[in-house]
Amino acid sequence: MADPGHDNDFPDPSSFDDESSVISTRGLEAFGRKVTTTASHLMATRTDPGSNPHYQNAMSEVHRQLRRPALQRGMFSMTRTTPTDMVRSRLSTKEIQSRALSYVPDEMLQNIPDADSSYSLFQGFQASFPDFTDEGKKHRRRVSRGRKLIDERPTTPDGSPESVQKLKKEKASMMHQLEMLGIRKNMASSEIREVDARIENLAGMRRIVLDRLANLEQDEAILEHDIVDVEERLEEAQELAAEVESVALRTPTKTDEDAASERGDAPGFMSESIYEKLPSANSTPSKRKPRNVRRKSMPILHEHFEPGTMIRSMRAHHDSITALDFDAPFGLMVSAAMDDSVRVWDLNAGRCIGVLEGHTASVRTLQVTDNILATGSMDATIRLWDLSRAHYDPQGSHFGKEEDDEDAIAFGNPDDPPVDPPAGSMSDCPLFTLQAHLDEITALHFRDNVLVSGSADKTLRQWDLEKGRCVQTLDVMWAAAQASALSTSDDTWRQTARAPDMSADFVGALQVFESALACGTADGMVRLWDLRSGQVHRSLVGHTGPVTCLQFDDVHLVTGSLDRSIRIWDLRTGSIYDAYAYEHPITSMMFDARRIVCAAGEDVVKVYDKVEGRHWDCGAGIAEADEGKGPAVVERVRMRDGYMVEGRRDGIVGVWTC
Repeated sequence: MADPGHDNDFPDPSSFDDESSVISTRGLEAFGRKVTTTASHLMATRTDPGSNPHYQNAMSEVHRQLRRPALQRGMFSMTRTTPTDMVRSRLSTKEIQSRALSYVPDEMLQNIPDADSSYSLFQGFQASFPDFTDEGKKHRRRVSRGRKLIDERPTTPDGSPESVQKLKKEKASMMHQLEMLGIRKNMASSEIREVDARIENLAGMRRIVLDRLANLEQDEAILEHDIVDVEERLEEAQELAAEVESVALRTPTKTDEDAASERGDAPGFMSESIYEKLPSANSTPSKRKPRNVRRKSMPILHEHFEPGTMIRSMRAHHDSITALDFDAPFGLMVSAAMDDSVRVWDLNAGRCIGVLEGHTASVRTLQVTDNILATGSMDATIRLWDLSRAHYDPQGSHFGKEEDDEDAIAFGNPDDPPVDPPAGSMSDCPLFTLQAHLDEITALHFRDNVLVSGSADKTLRQWDLEKGRCVQTLDVMWAAAQASALSTSDDTWRQTARAPDMSADFVGALQVFESALACGTADGMVRLWDLRSGQVHRSLVGHTGPVTCLQFDDVHLVTGSLDRSIRIWDLRTGSIYDAYAYEHPITSMMFDARRIVCAAGEDVVKVYDKVEGRHWDCGAGIAEADEGKGPAVVERVRMRDGYMVEGRRDGIVGVWTC
């Protein structure tokens, strides 16, 4: 029990709180008076500072502190400390790393691009916030139109301060969104300009690489030409060595001659061995066999151009082009025209390297495969040529001229005006002549050692190129009469054509593959022949005009006619697979795995893309139409691997990518 007599021994806790608060208040008041007094004495203007006791006490305390050894050592060490060490002693490790990462060198500050945008970085950040982007809009809760009408119904102006304030907030929000949209639009425009600048830089780099590729292909062509030259010289050296060896075997030795003279039967003025070497008057010179020279590399420069790009335009002839063909992109091209000339061209340099002489009339049809050329003329003859024997240096040298001759021809610069090639540059190219037709040659095609020709004498002839003679003659009229005799109709030769066209060639086009032969004639029929039996095993009926061109692969046969249509036939069934109609007659056509090109009586070449299923035009008529010019009509067109060559009525040859 608590003793009532000792209640006053334990003080009340509340009294301690009151006393402590009183003491703290008094201490603060005393400290404040002391600070105020000290400051007033220190800052007061006095004539003699030494008479101030507070000043004296403060200075004595400073002197006392300066006499301490620890303080003196600290002051001396600070004088030897570098500013970097002082900063490190004042800053923490994380703070130093943060300041090092945020440091920007002077070079970057000097190369800051000019800001085309009037918006700040913070505004751009706000505009890219998810609430204002398409991704952010996807996550917004969709509100139905009815719910929106219900929410907007109280916002009708009723004059109350709440509605006015709500409309102001809504307007401010919309204005903010409008500002953000403007910033985003400016950002998108800046990105487009940046992308355009990058595209322009890439286009410049692409042009540089294209020029490099063109130089590489030119060096490649020169090296291949040198390789062919070395191979020819090697072959000639081997033949000469073999001939010398055979002559040495047939020539009598010195001992034999001495023995014969001793016997008295020595030869007279010329030895008998010399007479044996002379050809007889009745003998004919041996025909030179064609030697195929295949290219070891193929150009790919044209594959990197846009379709429809013109690579080159050349004045090939001064009259209408009748036939042309080339062996490979940027290779050799042969053109023939109504001016009775046949010219050979270097497509890489755009220069004529020679004129083939031998035909006595215009060449109507020709074909180039590798280095072998076959030409069919209106003089009823077929001539074969070896273009690898041409005296032509693609580096720009000349034939039969000295190096210091100023009149010598140079082939390297395409900007030079056209000049005639040197005489005799193609003198070693003729191989042999095939003569059997009685009228002009209108179509021919050869593969390996088999050549088939069509003539206006209404016959087809098969030739053996190894022996150089005709091995079979096919009478088209006899085949047509036999077919009409076997059929039940009373129609004669012209079964499908609406009216006879006297200007059309009787044999318009043909193609041979081993023993298979396809032939298109003036009656609109396409006949498939078997060369082993010499019989027609199928006739394709559909064209209503003379067939002027055809080509087939392992599945389809494509034909063009003067009835203004191109038809695609299925060789497996003999039916029409597809057909396309044009406004003018078809005079020339060719196709590959992707596209069909044809000359359809216009100043452009008609191109059909089989992969994309679209028709488009390629040629000089598109570009020159904008300039008010009218180029001539395209008569002939050839195409390989997207590299197209077209010949026009005015003698100009154009080279394009398609």
